[in-house]
Amino acid sequence: MSEPRAALDLLFPTPALRIDVEQTCLGLDLAFAGGVAGGLFSDALDRAPVGPTAWKPASFAADLFVPAFVASCFTIGDGQLVSQKHLVKLVTSPPVDPAVVLHRRAVVDELVTHPSRREALRALYTDLLRLRSMLEGATGAGKWDANRRQLDILTLVKKLFDRLAEPPADGASSSALARLSEYGKRVLAGEPYRSLADLLRYDESMATLSLKVGIGADGRIRGFQLLSVEEDRQNPFVSSAWRRWLAKVELFVRGYRFGDGEVMARLIDAVFDGLRDELAPLVQLVGDLEFYLGALGLRDAAAARGLAMCLPKLAEPGEPRVLEGLWNPLLLASGVAPVPCDLRLDRHDACVLVTGPNSGGKTRLLQSVGLSQVLAQVGLFVPARAGCVMLGSSLVVSLIQETRVDQAEGRLGMELLRIRELFESLPPGAMVILDELCSGTNPSEGEEIFELVIRMLTRLRPQTFITTHFLAFATRLQAAGEIDELRFLQVELDPNHLPTYQFTPGVAQTSLAGKAAARLGVTGEQLLALIERNLAAAEPGREGQGRA
Repeated sequence: MSEPRAALDLLFPTPALRIDVEQTCLGLDLAFAGGVAGGLFSDALDRAPVGPTAWKPASFAADLFVPAFVASCFTIGDGQLVSQKHLVKLVTSPPVDPAVVLHRRAVVDELVTHPSRREALRALYTDLLRLRSMLEGATGAGKWDANRRQLDILTLVKKLFDRLAEPPADGASSSALARLSEYGKRVLAGEPYRSLADLLRYDESMATLSLKVGIGADGRIRGFQLLSVEEDRQNPFVSSAWRRWLAKVELFVRGYRFGDGEVMARLIDAVFDGLRDELAPLVQLVGDLEFYLGALGLRDAAAARGLAMCLPKLAEPGEPRVLEGLWNPLLLASGVAPVPCDLRLDRHDACVLVTGPNSGGKTRLLQSVGLSQVLAQVGLFVPARAGCVMLGSSLVVSLIQETRVDQAEGRLGMELLRIRELFESLPPGAMVILDELCSGTNPSEGEEIFELVIRMLTRLRPQTFITTHFLAFATRLQAAGEIDELRFLQVELDPNHLPTYQFTPGVAQTSLAGKAAARLGVTGEQLLALIERNLAAAEPGREGQGRA
């Protein structure tokens, strides 16, 4: 059985405290005392593990621009994430256990189905950010009364626990969101919370005074009379006047010298000490809320642009892969309107060769497929209207091949090393996404290596997507039909031979290199015109040199 403090974990079926509790409690002590200038929440989340995973972020995160994707697409209102690093770790570390994926999907589905619960979660997150601001913004604590600042913090803490304990107004929660109310009710039933409530009630209403006020004709107060004083006898912090007087006399005789403010400070510290262990899980809760609320923020941004997102069906082996209305969230983040397309394959373990002209959307398709797999694997929405996706054992993406100053091999050698690295750690059932395989060598040798890679990959039955410009080679493979797992997609062109950013079965007949050259000004006539212009510009200089 997990310890009670772990019950606020919203990410895993078996709740756990993933933050360093001892370090976090120490940070809370310092922050409450006024000695922390920021970083308590983010540092605790940055260091927290995110659960067991078989995926290696180095194999795909950079090529899919995951950090930039999270930073620009996971939004919660206008504010910044408390820990973007923690959220990137969550997104790039899909859980090993499929039950965790189902657990998170249940939370997401409930938040979409019940908008009021999402609003309640958003309000809770806002209060947590206020608590963080009050705790971490303590560098100027000397500018106001320290007791007043700490009482304000405790007031917000009580509000947070009260909010947690409130059950949903529209019925009981069926997901891990039910843990919030359970945790809040447990805290409210404890002695530390009762002491907190008594102290705040003592601070706000130690006694009730009845006054009689006289008002003159000019509206000014002429005088007032104290009619009665009624102290809150039920509050354990309130003692009678004569007891307070005797206590002060006794302490004075015994040599103690302190004021009422010092007494209040001790009471505040005692109350906070009793609550500290209940506060630490709230730090972890901030990261969990950013995971869910950030994903909903992406869904809202997509909807505002007329784009749909869904929780795809999790496929069984043998079911087809379907992503209807698939779009690229990286384009959305950069301000470009994505063009949705439909991806339908009869099997998940197919090896798909994608052909077509440059700027036809091939690389963008690979990015969309890769990010969809990442999001599906962590239990979130995918950028598609509907879909059927099979969870993979790993993900390897190679879209960016940069030349390095210190590389010891030429382009062919670097390509062969890329292939070697792929097979060194590729488990069965993984997803493999490669852009322009073997493009760094001559076609005859490249095609031979290309076919070898495909045949070896099929032995691991991965989910594979590869783009290529070896059109004749792809046509021969399609005609031969010797590799059962091979499937072919091509960029669809309109009547004017312009890409529609849709993909249809088959192999492209041309890369439209001539059209691309004309569009970019690299035809023979265009280059000749540039040469003539440069020669004409150089003539006056040569004539001047000849006359000299």
